Amino acid sequence: MPTARLRNSTEASNCYNMKICVFCSANWQIDRTFFFRTDALARWAAREGHTIVFGGAGLGLMDCLAKVMHEEGGRTIGVVPQILTRNGNQSKYIDVEVPCDNLNDRKQLMQDMSDAFIALPGGLGTLDEIFTVVAAATMGYHQKPVILYNMGGFWDSLIRMLDDLHSRGVTRKDWHTYIKVAHSLEEVKSALAQSFSCN
Repeated sequence: MPTARLRNSTEASNCYNMKICVFCSANWQIDRTFFFRTDALARWAAREGHTIVFGGAGLGLMDCLAKVMHEEGGRTIGVVPQILTRNGNQSKYIDVEVPCDNLNDRKQLMQDMSDAFIALPGGLGTLDEIFTVVAAATMGYHQKPVILYNMGGFWDSLIRMLDDLHSRGVTRKDWHTYIKVAHSLEEVKSALAQSFSCN
């Protein structure tokens, strides 16, 4: 199981010093509620001493996440494909930059350095990242928690698809074995606490 040092085992928010990888949209033209809830997630992470690992873009929810972490004195690790830098789309709020060649390298680096994964609303890139880490878990490469943060029901259609895959017998186990669903920040914290035996 992944390890995280504990400050106080009685409260979910007291699992600390985790490297939490966040997969999310790099698009500005999305529901504003997603930005408010991403802001709250980042403020909580910074206050609790967690490091956020992300894809390094200065766009959309990625930029929101990194900017708020910076404002709150938190630490970010940006895993940055060369194409982002060439196109001028790299975040200004990266504390530790990890350059990489391409998206496959980025996914592997983020998977290797992170203790847990949270998927916020996002598009094809986010889906790719989610399924890469989940597929790795099903094969036994890691046992790190993967949390779908289902803001405003954003992931409802994906959840239905996962249920359908399971009903058709094409998944080895119930997908809930590998993916936790959270509908609020409190549920995100609870899912992390359960994964790391923090309560």
